[in-house]
Amino acid sequence: MSDEITLVLPAQEDFHRVAHLVLGGLGARLDLTYEDLDDLQTALDSLLGCRDDDGEIRVAIEVADGTIVSSVGPFSESELGELAGDGGGFGLRRVLDTVADGFEVEQRDGRAWVVVRKHTATAAEAAG
Repeated sequence: MSDEITLVLPAQEDFHRVAHLVLGGLGARLDLTYEDLDDLQTALDSLLGCRDDDGEIRVAIEVADGTIVSSVGPFSESELGELAGDGGGFGLRRVLDTVADGFEVEQRDGRAWVVVRKHTATAAEAAG
C-alpha cells in the first residue's frame, strides 16, 4: 500500500514554505528521523529553488515499501543544467547525490521532472 500527497503551488519562492510544511507533517506522521527529514527538505528546497517564476510547480510525495519518492516539476532543461555535470561543484547534482538515495530526470509532456528517492526504516514500518 502507498500514500501520495500532491501539491500544486505557484513557483514563486514565497510559496516554497508550504511544501516544507506538508513534508514536515508527513515526516511527523511517519516518525522520520531528523536526518531523513532534513535530507528530504534539503532536496526539495534545492529543486524548488530552480524555479522562481509566475508558473506553477507540482510536488508529489509518495510513500511505499520503505521509500519516499518525490516528483517535482515541470522544469525546462536550462533550469536543470546543473544535473548534467559530474557533481564536482556544489550545485544541484552534488546536493541530490548527498541527500538522496537516488534521483533521475524524467520527460513528461516535453518538460523535465526530477524524481528523488529516499529509503527510510520508519517509512517501511508506516507503509507496512
